[in-house]
Amino acid sequence: TSAPQVGPQVGPQVGKLLATIEGEMGREALQSALNLSDRKSCRERYLNPALADDLIEMTFPDKPNSRLQKYRLTDKGRQWLVQHGDG
Repeated sequence: TSAPQVGPQVGPQVGKLLATIEGEMGREALQSALNLSDRKSCRERYLNPALADDLIEMTFPDKPNSRLQKYRLTDKGRQWLVQHGDG
């Protein structure tokens, strides 16, 4: 039997985000690594869908707007990367 597919609806932006995250990274570092200039676009097209699908998590989930907020892969996110390669 094969492992169940994780998050078949993962879009190209989220896949790119997952392949970019190393350890814990802040939004600015991620935005820079993804060559994005627009904070809103980064949040709406990359971070929010990945958070909603439980592929990444916040280091301070109780303070989503903290300036110290960082993001890291969840087990589900790591599993997705193993199944789909690094983008």
